Amino acid sequence: MAEFRLPAHSVVQKGDYHYAKDAQRTHTRVVQVYRWQAETQANPRLEQYEIDLERCGPMVLDALFYIKNHIDPSFSFRRSCREGVCGSCAMQINGGNTLACTQALSDLADPVQVYPLPHMAVMKDLVVDLSHFYAQYSSIRPWLQSDVQAHPDKERLQSKQERLRLDGLYECILCACCSTSCPSYWWNSDKFLGPAILLQLQRWLQDSRDDYTGARLDSVEDSYRLYRCHTILNCTNTCPKGLNPGQAISSIKRQIALRK
Repeated sequence: MAEFRLPAHSVVQKGDYHYAKDAQRTHTRVVQVYRWQAETQANPRLEQYEIDLERCGPMVLDALFYIKNHIDPSFSFRRSCREGVCGSCAMQINGGNTLACTQALSDLADPVQVYPLPHMAVMKDLVVDLSHFYAQYSSIRPWLQSDVQAHPDKERLQSKQERLRLDGLYECILCACCSTSCPSYWWNSDKFLGPAILLQLQRWLQDSRDDYTGARLDSVEDSYRLYRCHTILNCTNTCPKGLNPGQAISSIKRQIALRK
């Protein structure tokens, strides 16, 4: 019988409890945060921080800023726009992947637990290595490819109906919430492109100005790059922008089947 063991120093241990100074107990909330740094060679730990709600904004990202600014300046996480547009602050919050800047603390049950995106190499604390994810994005050539040279003084025009075909696709912010919630991507990310990248591929397949539909379909036909998807639809359930990567993947498969 096969026996599987976790790698050394991989088990998350209980961390310290950090009290909010000069805060009323009725105006605090505990946020448990994953902490780890490679230099120490120690196990990751789940630190517990009391957040003074009188001095903290309403979102999870505000709580993370509170921890960094008032308790531990060595704490690391990604953030940028704070408006749900850039996707930088994607992380796992209370078991679901979402954006910390759009997730309200008041909508979360206790305890509030914040982990990095799952099944990604952790660089430090909540920061994961997205190099492979972006390399996969680059592999689909996410730019307009046309055999018709652009006129220097005119735009490439679309009808309203052609433009509507991009709705539900172009809004993707590449936060990786969907891909890191997909079991097929967890086990086959070396080959399977994952829902986020395939949604981006569908965006270019549906663009009436692009002339390389055949080549784009050829790049994923009969390969792990597309067909590791088993329509579990974790991707659709977790997307913070309300998009449907599962539907996009099904559409790509249908386009391949129709041209045979």
